[in-house]
Amino acid sequence: MNNEILYVLLPDYAAHEVVYLSQAVASDEFALKENPKYVNRVVAPTLEPVRSIGGFSTLPDYSFDTMPDDYAALVLIGGFGWATPVAEKVVPIVRCAIDKGRIVGAICNAASFMARHGFLNDIKHTGNGLEQLRLWGGDSYTNSNGYVHAQAVSDGGIVTANGSATLEFARELLLLLENDTPERIEMYYQFNKQGFCNLFPS
Repeated sequence: MNNEILYVLLPDYAAHEVVYLSQAVASDEFALKENPKYVNRVVAPTLEPVRSIGGFSTLPDYSFDTMPDDYAALVLIGGFGWATPVAEKVVPIVRCAIDKGRIVGAICNAASFMARHGFLNDIKHTGNGLEQLRLWGGDSYTNSNGYVHAQAVSDGGIVTANGSATLEFARELLLLLENDTPERIEMYYQFNKQGFCNLFPS
């Protein structure tokens, strides 16, 4: 299997939601990894730069038309683009990923997008609250009983999270990907969650 992790960025994406996961994939606490287990790649609607909510521009590695069929994980990064027509082009990409047993992550509005297209109907999941999932999902969302009021939920190879759960989202995906030992993944999570001064008081 290809070792690429594909991050789907739509216009007005939430840049902070990609930071902890991509950083842990590419580096450890000392420096960039010489031989990382996975490689981060950006997918966007076209090969033109895609802008974040904060105004940063990212140059994609792939467009929807040029992305590979083989990859380790598909990660949908949240933002305002999931409420626009361009998001509909992601539907067959997600369906193909799930059918092939790929790991899939969806955070914030991307989780609501997953509800809208029935991708959460057979798994435990979370998102930006049950009301938003129902609002976005409409008749296509039939699994409100599967909703878990948690920062991030991993079930059936799919990780969902709310928009404040960037660290929890990263932790669950890193565990599924076996990016490192569970102990080191937990250490990374706790260091960033609690902060240096709390973990190492003077």
